[in-house]
Amino acid sequence: MAGDLLLQALSMMGAALIAVPLFKWLGFGSVLGYLIAGIVIGPFGLSLIHEAKEVAHFSELGVVFLLFIIGLEIQPQKLWRMRRHLFGLGGAQIVLSTFIFGSAALAFGIEGRLALVIGLALSLSSTAFAIQSLIERGHFQNEFGRASFATLLMQDLVAIPALSIVPWLLRDGVQGSAYSSLDLGRDIAIILTVFLAGRYFTRPVFRLVASTRSRETFTVTALFIVLGVAAITTQLGVSAALGTFLAGVLLAGSEYRHELETNIEPFKGLLMGMFFMAVGMGVDLSLVMRAPITLAALTLAYVTLKILVIYGAGRLFKMSNPNSRLMAIYISQGGEFAFVLFGIVASLKPQAQETLGFLTALITASMILTPIILWFEERLSIWRAAEAKREFDKIENESPQVLLAGYGRFGQMFGRVLTAQEIPYVAIDNDPEQIELVRRFGTKVYYGDATREDLLESAGAANAKAIVLALDDTEKSIELVKLVKSKFSHLKIFARARNRGHAFELLDLGVENFKREVFDSSVSLVGELLLELGYSQESANRLISRFKSHDEIMLREQAKVRTDNKTLVSVSKQGTAQLAEVLREDRLQSRINS
Repeated sequence: MAGDLLLQALSMMGAALIAVPLFKWLGFGSVLGYLIAGIVIGPFGLSLIHEAKEVAHFSELGVVFLLFIIGLEIQPQKLWRMRRHLFGLGGAQIVLSTFIFGSAALAFGIEGRLALVIGLALSLSSTAFAIQSLIERGHFQNEFGRASFATLLMQDLVAIPALSIVPWLLRDGVQGSAYSSLDLGRDIAIILTVFLAGRYFTRPVFRLVASTRSRETFTVTALFIVLGVAAITTQLGVSAALGTFLAGVLLAGSEYRHELETNIEPFKGLLMGMFFMAVGMGVDLSLVMRAPITLAALTLAYVTLKILVIYGAGRLFKMSNPNSRLMAIYISQGGEFAFVLFGIVASLKPQAQETLGFLTALITASMILTPIILWFEERLSIWRAAEAKREFDKIENESPQVLLAGYGRFGQMFGRVLTAQEIPYVAIDNDPEQIELVRRFGTKVYYGDATREDLLESAGAANAKAIVLALDDTEKSIELVKLVKSKFSHLKIFARARNRGHAFELLDLGVENFKREVFDSSVSLVGELLLELGYSQESANRLISRFKSHDEIMLREQAKVRTDNKTLVSVSKQGTAQLAEVLREDRLQSRINS
């Protein structure tokens, strides 16, 4: 028994080691690799794994861990801000998809109530699949990534009462209870319990465990909390994934959020891979081979219809064309929750077994098709970008005193002042739309890449006095600093620092004349707040001046030790304490003077 278990584990790991790197190298992503690996080694493939259902039950923990980690990234106020996409966009997608797929099921001769359940099941998408793909490609925080997640979350919320409604709907003359107000009250009570436990129980527990300074104990505690919430919500009839997601949301503001994420991540990654392999193992190849053309045609039709519905819902809720299109593609596949609904249907309608088996294969096929569509979409985007790319402008030396690299919000301030003072300058930007916009107002800006040596030479860098770095891209900004330092060292650099980390890099390269993007404006607004709170103009100015001076000193001190996290934290804490003392003394002195 132990030997068989070991061989099966080795089979899964070996298949993943071959398939996942191969499919990632081909550009299809890891999810398709796991699915194909599961099909190959599953009971309908090489039969290296016999108990696919056992693997599936265990691997579902991967979805639980995934939703918990996502919850850690979304604070309650963020969740509230998502309500328009959550209920509006998500609700519209579910209603439209259920109607269309339910009608299609009726057209194929399926009885009305069963057609409605099938329509609902097919309207759902794979939370695990879509989110994993969004994270892999770095799109989870984009607008369409957030909208996709809101839609997926709404689907999960709808699926909870569906578990109670479907048995009642499909029972023929058998007494059963619908999803009543009592059930709704129960689900609300469970959510409130998770909320209270997350707020008043888990944080003190983590604080106590953290005081032991035992990493292993913290990891065990994190796993215990996640699995405990999953077990409790499952026993009470609520989705384990939703329960752990809510637990994650409530811990999003905790000081232990990053530590929790670090400890859970390895388990999540391993179990997510197992989950997708288990889905692949569940594909009945004999059923597929009996009607391969029919399955392929229906899968293509299913995914196409779903893309059109989701795209239409996105446009209805004022999403842009590209964002609507990408959201539609990422969540166009069928969902794992459909498997659960089909399992309930199979127990109540044994005569529908063959239809449900075909639909299960269709949903899995849709999961295989989605990465392929994404691959083509990415290649098409690259081709469109290449076609749309215009040639850089030819820059003639206008004998400028100043070069402006970047002409967005920051660079325009320099341009307006230099123009007013009749100081000659050359502005360069790599955003065609921004250039067309400012040219409408009579401003001359060249389209080009300011990090190219030949372009700077043609712009007159050899005789200019200064260069202003107003680029949005921090990497490009650092690249330009290095170029100027090596090839045009006579130019005085004035730089925009996007954040503190960017400021550290500028200091490392010897750039002293820089301003952090929002530092001065935010500190200035703090001064106005102090005046509103009753401070005199003199006191407010002195306090702000001291704060700015102290922060500039701290910035340089932190830059020296930024590669050593422990020392950086220590220096930052000392700086905070020093600042508090300085401002306290200033407050006391103000009281004495008054």
